[in-house]
Amino acid sequence: MTDQVNRREFLGRSASTALAAAGAAVLATSARADETAKPSNGGKLKKAVLWAMLPEKLPIADRFKLAVDVGFEGVEAETTADKKVVDEMRTAAEKAGIPIHSVMNMGHWQSPLSSGDREVVQQSVEAMKVSIDNAKAWGADTVLLVPGVVNAETRYKDAYERSQKVIREEVLPAARAAGVTVAVENVWNKFLLSPLEFARYVDEFKDERLGAYFDIGNNVLYGFPQDWILTLGPRIKKMHLKDFKRAKMSNNPWVPLREGDIDWPAVRKAIGEIGYSGFLTAELPGGDEAYLREVAKRIDLIFEGK
Repeated sequence: MTDQVNRREFLGRSASTALAAAGAAVLATSARADETAKPSNGGKLKKAVLWAMLPEKLPIADRFKLAVDVGFEGVEAETTADKKVVDEMRTAAEKAGIPIHSVMNMGHWQSPLSSGDREVVQQSVEAMKVSIDNAKAWGADTVLLVPGVVNAETRYKDAYERSQKVIREEVLPAARAAGVTVAVENVWNKFLLSPLEFARYVDEFKDERLGAYFDIGNNVLYGFPQDWILTLGPRIKKMHLKDFKRAKMSNNPWVPLREGDIDWPAVRKAIGEIGYSGFLTAELPGGDEAYLREVAKRIDLIFEGK
């Protein structure tokens, strides 16, 4: 989300054996998935922009038109409760000829699914249902979900089990009914801290309506994005684009695309190797037309493997 800091804020010896076994199982699953992935540059990649990156001062119709004019092919919108605004956005996107390809759920940080408080969980579920309704209204095929938050009140184990239970029993039925996929994202929530565990978490649902939303920039502190992409493979339904500079951790590590520590040629190669096609959405601060054109150009270079 736009506020990177707010948004992106193991076990004893006995658990190590279990984790190793789970890792082996995921590797086997990944190997099977890799056999079906295209060993080429994959399909067509499309540039998308966050709705929040477009100038807020512009009317809704003009924001969609600007997204098209500067070179984007899709928009990722946010949870929108006002049905009048939902209708206005749908009409404006159709008129501009640009799809709203996904919805970023907005209720999972303040009210995480992993909470031990049922009232908090219910608030999170309701926010997801609004997001799913938005996706159906806009023709988006995916809703982004942060599945849980580990903190002083919520143990890692509890976040894992609680979030899976609620997603399986209360979120996925709504997603299936709407024909929408729920994609869980890797963020700074002290949760799903390895590609093997992320893959295992997704696989355990055994549901085609549950996938991964991979954020390339969020991953730098936990490994190498290209490694995660190759491990997650076809589980990835959508991706976020942003860059990260470790040397600027004490200030602001989020830097312009292609100016951070990410090996973009390696990332692009990995994207091709898993046969990914579809949208990659810039998740960056907003700006004016010139700024947005520059973001679009940098994404073109990434797509070219540079």
